[in-house]
Amino acid sequence: MSDWPDTPSPLTPARRFGAPRAASVPRMETVRLTAPGAGRNSALDRSQGRLLFSAGCFALLFLALALKLADATIIAPKLPKKLPADRVHVPPPPPAGQSASQEPLLHSRRAMITDRNGDILAISLPTAAVYANPHELIDAADAAHKLKGVLPELDEAVVAQRLSSEKQFVYLARQITPRQEMQINALGIPGISFETTERRRYPFGRVAAQVLGGVDVDGHGVAGVELYFEQRLRDDAAPLRLSIDVHVQAVVREELSAAMETFGAIGACGIVMDVRTGEVIALTSLPDYDANLFGQTVEDDRFNRCIKGDYEPGSTFKLQTASMALDNGVVNLWNGFDASAPIHIGRFTINDFEGKHRFLYVPEILAFSSNIGAAKMAQATGGTLQRAWMEKMGMLKRLPVELPEARTPMAPAAANWKEIATLTIGFGHGIAVTPLHVVAGTAAIANGGVYMRPTVLAGDSGVPREGTRVMQQSTSDIMRRLMRLVVTDGYGKAAEVPGYFVGGKTGTAEKISHKGYNRNARVSAFMSVFPMNAPRYAVYMMLDEPHATKATFGYATAGWVSAPAAGKVIARIGPMLGLLPETDNVPAINAQLAQPLQPGRPAGAPAGARQPPPAPVPPPVKPAPPVAAVPRPSMPAATPPAAPAAPRDLRRDADAAGAKLAVR
Repeated sequence: MSDWPDTPSPLTPARRFGAPRAASVPRMETVRLTAPGAGRNSALDRSQGRLLFSAGCFALLFLALALKLADATIIAPKLPKKLPADRVHVPPPPPAGQSASQEPLLHSRRAMITDRNGDILAISLPTAAVYANPHELIDAADAAHKLKGVLPELDEAVVAQRLSSEKQFVYLARQITPRQEMQINALGIPGISFETTERRRYPFGRVAAQVLGGVDVDGHGVAGVELYFEQRLRDDAAPLRLSIDVHVQAVVREELSAAMETFGAIGACGIVMDVRTGEVIALTSLPDYDANLFGQTVEDDRFNRCIKGDYEPGSTFKLQTASMALDNGVVNLWNGFDASAPIHIGRFTINDFEGKHRFLYVPEILAFSSNIGAAKMAQATGGTLQRAWMEKMGMLKRLPVELPEARTPMAPAAANWKEIATLTIGFGHGIAVTPLHVVAGTAAIANGGVYMRPTVLAGDSGVPREGTRVMQQSTSDIMRRLMRLVVTDGYGKAAEVPGYFVGGKTGTAEKISHKGYNRNARVSAFMSVFPMNAPRYAVYMMLDEPHATKATFGYATAGWVSAPAAGKVIARIGPMLGLLPETDNVPAINAQLAQPLQPGRPAGAPAGARQPPPAPVPPPVKPAPPVAAVPRPSMPAATPPAAPAAPRDLRRDADAAGAKLAVR
């Protein structure tokens, strides 16, 4: 094989044929460069220069970026933006015996609210708020249009205006769902950000809405329990347990709604209370609202008649008058007052509705709801003792219940507590209190004489609550029999429920208008307690401006419209509260609660009660049958003025008319 390459190159030695190898010389060739070739070389040179320039620019750019990163992370690091204090949530420490790893994954900034049985009444669900920095946006109108596609409720023009402002922070929407947050995030709009928020939800809607109240758009309580326990709900993650039983609450609301519709009332309220503890089991006011739509609710629907409505209590207050007179030794059961003639005081006249026009014993005064008898009983007690009694029964001050809407009663000042006030307050007029005042006072009468502060918080199981003794146990025992008498022989018969031994008192009151009392606008209420042999629960039902029907024979008084509703509630909630109707010992219990309308004086008992000496009175229209050992004292009637105007009825009846509604 030859050592020479097959293809010669310019440096390949050349030799002549026949000449020795040593005589070889390199081959030399002359190349002539044409114009196109020179152009190509020049273009390559320029491309190389441009590449070098671009590489230098990128190097400078990366160097600047590296310096910026070094400045932001090492030289002068940027700290996270601090949220306002009210937006910062620090999870509470885990309960004793529980490690941090056992805590729930989601910490709510606002605690749940439950009823006494643990049913959730209010809970906060995770949501998000959408906000923007207009300075970071490229096209405000386009961003507003895209957001409108995800959140149809937005006003596109308003959003576009906000996104075009000079501010650095504007809210666009609040409490959006996680799905909406994902959809907005997928739009990729620069300058749009999200903030973690919560939305308060009320699973039972209208049930207990008046108790719970509501929150504003920022989640702050603005009414009811949500407002009263604002700090507690934010600082303590443990559920707030109320005394309300949501099932009992639903029953009360249902029966009130039915009664409102039947009698065309403009409103109603109902209360159920444990007389032993003061715990409010149900508190309903109608009309009400859906707590989830609190911000869209009108003021009238938020008006809570149970604690904010100051009403003259009417004849339900006769329970207070009788208790006061009995407890102070002014009267005994076998005493009474002459109710054969009206009481005239100044230009006013006090009458009875369907009066008996004769001497009435104390049990008859309550059973037949005599205004005249109750007024004379209060007069015999005196204004000083009466005011002191009302004070200790909580009737002259705001109830310390955990609801911010609770109002202070309207009553005469001590200096104005004249004889006319003593007389009218004796049968529930001239003083305006809330329905919860009436319930709390009646509970003290029935439970043995201990006043328990009403509360909407559930108590600890097995831990008794302390109350204040306001009357003797013996007085309470007598009053339980009298309350039972009202249902068995008086105007409260419609509230009777077999096996529950219901006791109570009717009360109907006229409402006030700019022209005085309106005889066509009444507040009809029935105050009841059951079972009277061992009192457990008080039930109050009230209708605001009910109208008579054919079924009530033209009456819209409490015995016809409110007492039946109370009976229906008792029959339904008794089993819910663990009280089944008694069936075995009915005769013995009836004997225990028996109370004659006209009791005789027991042997050895005092002959009369402490009261002013009797004065002559007009002969009764229907004299009572003579009872040998029973004194029949009477109170003197006030003398009418010498030249009176036409007498004006001060009150026709506390059961059929008679009380004003304080301006709310």
